[in-house]
Amino acid sequence: MAHQNASGTATSLTRQGQSNSTGDARALYLKLFSGEMFKGFQHNAIARDLLMKRTLKNGKSLQFIYTGRTTSEFHTPGKPILGNSDGAPPVAEKTITVDDLLISSAFLYELDEVLAHYDLRSEISRKIGYALAEKYDRLAFRAVTRGARAASPITKTNFVEPGGTQIRVGATTNDSDAYVPANLVNAFYDAAAALDEKGVSTDGRVAVLNPRQYYELIQQTGDSGLVNRDEQGTSRQKGNGIVEIAGIKIYKSMNIPFLGKYGTAYGGTTGVTSPTNVGSFVGVTAEDADDGQTGLNNDYGTATQLGAKSCGLIFQREAAGVVESIGPQVQVTKGDVSVIYQGDVILGRLACGADYVNPAAAVELYVGASAPSAF
Repeated sequence: MAHQNASGTATSLTRQGQSNSTGDARALYLKLFSGEMFKGFQHNAIARDLLMKRTLKNGKSLQFIYTGRTTSEFHTPGKPILGNSDGAPPVAEKTITVDDLLISSAFLYELDEVLAHYDLRSEISRKIGYALAEKYDRLAFRAVTRGARAASPITKTNFVEPGGTQIRVGATTNDSDAYVPANLVNAFYDAAAALDEKGVSTDGRVAVLNPRQYYELIQQTGDSGLVNRDEQGTSRQKGNGIVEIAGIKIYKSMNIPFLGKYGTAYGGTTGVTSPTNVGSFVGVTAEDADDGQTGLNNDYGTATQLGAKSCGLIFQREAAGVVESIGPQVQVTKGDVSVIYQGDVILGRLACGADYVNPAAAVELYVGASAPSAF
């Protein structure tokens, strides 16, 4: 595109947002925004890689088939083999429905972009990715929690499969037991043994703790042989599965149900001091975040049902499934709409649903005198 400068000489204007110097002057900027949103989502949604994920097309729900165990028997000479006489193995199904469309959006005024000294789209993109990832993980971890309290879907007489597991952390009724490293280590070994006894594969076993639990744990166990010796330094601090106890990789997240909150519980927790100025998004209750919302088509439980004593999750990837009909996507207005409003609506969207699949693969850690009730 040529313009006249002060001397009347034609100059060429470089538009950094154009592809090959032609077409929409903002085309590449929009792609940059998309990339930032996906990075924000992927770096914060850990449940997506730890559980079974299926893509759903042309339907509203997906069926998971669960097959129970069978038996062996000796063959009687001359007797035709037509399957076991007890009709085993029994089969049950688990159906996961896609929740309504989950969105996070922002309107970006064009003049603000002109006046800003930083990239507004990049910053907003990350925040939209964070918002979608946070909801994704919260729903997925609630599904695992529900599974840890559930019986197996296989209920055939004499062939009942094992259900979920709940393990108490510590021996007192204090919430502070959830932060004691020795208590957590003991709970991990109990969980590993329970998963072994219930025939759950050792492949893909993970734990998700709240950040303070994680940091307490690695301070006490970092040099005791529980850490992969090939990983040193800051790798331990990241909470991305480097630390292992009983073959269970440990992650940290602010999105697990934890003492009636998400990820953390300040006030009334013995031995834990609340930082100042935590804002509106830290320590939010499950009820504030999810209960009563329209658009949830699976049972994720209420804050009351989740209770105030859950304090960590240990599971194998078969514990729960996530069904996605629309993966993380970005949509941006353009053309006449942008002209009329002199700006763009930037939208991140996702359509998914989660529920437990194999309860035997889910373990809930809790504190207090009795285990939280099933729902």
